[in-house]
Amino acid sequence: MWFYEPEFRRKFAYIILNLQVVVVLRFVLVLGALSAFLSEPIFANNLVVTKSVRPPARLVVGRMQIQSLRKAAFAAPISKHPVSRPSGGNVTQASTSGNARFNQWIKRFRGRALARGISPNVFDRAFRGVKYNAGVVAKDRNQSEYTRQIWDYLDRAASPVRVKNGKAALRKYRSLFDRIEKRYGVEAEVVAAVWGLESAYGATRGDINIVEALATLAFDGRRGKFFEQELIAALKILQSGDVLPRNMTGSWAGAMGHTQFMPTSYLAYAQDFTGDGKRDIWGKDPSDALASTAAYLSKFGWRKGQPWGVEVKLPRGFNYALASRKILKNPGDWGALGVRSVKGGVVRNYGRASILLPAGAKGPAFMIFNNFAVIERYNMADAYVIAVGHLSDLLRGGEPIKASWPRGYEPLSFTEKKEMQRRLTRLGFDSDGVDGIIGPNTISAIRAFQVSVGVTPDGFPSTQLLKLLKRDQ
Repeated sequence: MWFYEPEFRRKFAYIILNLQVVVVLRFVLVLGALSAFLSEPIFANNLVVTKSVRPPARLVVGRMQIQSLRKAAFAAPISKHPVSRPSGGNVTQASTSGNARFNQWIKRFRGRALARGISPNVFDRAFRGVKYNAGVVAKDRNQSEYTRQIWDYLDRAASPVRVKNGKAALRKYRSLFDRIEKRYGVEAEVVAAVWGLESAYGATRGDINIVEALATLAFDGRRGKFFEQELIAALKILQSGDVLPRNMTGSWAGAMGHTQFMPTSYLAYAQDFTGDGKRDIWGKDPSDALASTAAYLSKFGWRKGQPWGVEVKLPRGFNYALASRKILKNPGDWGALGVRSVKGGVVRNYGRASILLPAGAKGPAFMIFNNFAVIERYNMADAYVIAVGHLSDLLRGGEPIKASWPRGYEPLSFTEKKEMQRRLTRLGFDSDGVDGIIGPNTISAIRAFQVSVGVTPDGFPSTQLLKLLKRDQ
């Protein structure tokens, strides 16, 4: 029969082999897409938030039950930036040009590094195998496209899984936390909260070569000066002998270790708490990293016993123009204006405080104290500061936020935020630049405009606000 002919059998086998190859390739593409989804960065208030990275061990595709994915997402680290970085510019497509120009840049940078005291041997060892990392640039270039509302962010930051894991970490390292609190005067739960948000209590410390990431970003040029400074600092760390090049790993932005220190912050604040002669924030033992975080907060004025903030109720008819970081009053003075704790009564006198409305007049209100500003030194985003504070409260047995968030609210896109800033400036309400970033200057400009048109001056950038701006121009 014809199907027994050798020639036909060879062709048939060839067809089957090709079909198998196609199936395998498609399977790989599916896995790649899933991996990209699980690691794609998203942002809230210019704060990096990872959709999902790794629970205690790297999430494998075989664990595909919905429950497992949910647990992984709500236990993953929240922030990859322990210290605020310069804000980005326009979103562009990352360049994927070859390594030729990058290699030339390394040669020129080598001279600058050696002039800053880096030894030739340290430099050459650190850059062995380093390549231009297009993935790092893509994440940096496209970050402004992503938005995440504060309530969604806090759902993850203070999820039941993160609270449970945090309490377990506090029990496991109770003696260590007690010694750190005694030496630096920062409560154990606060240090644990930073640890939980930055690396899911050490589970996801980052596996990107820090020298390669920083060299790529410095070469990219968009914020080259900043990243070159961090790269020099990273080389100084290697030169000190605290870590080997192969062990200096972290996030794509250059943050390192259990609590994600940038290299310059490491040089200034890292601690050798174990006394072994090295400031090891990368290894399995979190001692040095946790002590370094406590030392950092202590250095910037942490006041033990003072809360970061207290949730409050505002009276009917409250003057929302008073909800400004520039306006500081003692809790008793706020109480005289009708501001009360959500538990009732005037807030205890922890020192001068401001009123913060992170979601405008329709969301929760907080009376925030000096320690709020101290956490800001770790990361400038209000969402991050509230997340650290609220998670630390829950770790010590506190209650969830009482007021409801305005869920369902349609946020402004990055482009719309810039349009809002342009229109505010055009009307005489200077937002101090058009960058799509909602900082104190933009909030002040929004409030001034809201007062001028007779609406509640809560400083919240909403779609309704943009409509008002368009109406007035």
